[in-house]
Amino acid sequence: MLKAVRSTMALAAVAGFAFTATVAEAKECVRKGAVGEAGSQQDAKLQVDEALLQAVDWGAWAAWMGSNNKVGAAANLPGYTYGARSYSCKQGGSWGWTCRGSATICKL
Repeated sequence: MLKAVRSTMALAAVAGFAFTATVAEAKECVRKGAVGEAGSQQDAKLQVDEALLQAVDWGAWAAWMGSNNKVGAAANLPGYTYGARSYSCKQGGSWGWTCRGSATICKL
């Protein structure tokens, strides 16, 4: 009987672990920040958007670059959601504009 109890407990532990792993993998979100520099404010923001995605997944970056997504707008990518970005931009620096930005990117 003790052997049956141990087997049941082990099975419950494995089932619980499998359920937990599935829930954790279902949606993982990260908050990232990046800096972009360019000759215009819009291009510096584009640099931020690119760097944010590159920090998470180069495939997501390639999908975003090949789409009609707009700088700063929330976007859905295969396997990801790319939330709205926030920027702080200043004129100056070596390229003309420097923007710092952040976003939450979630893996579905």
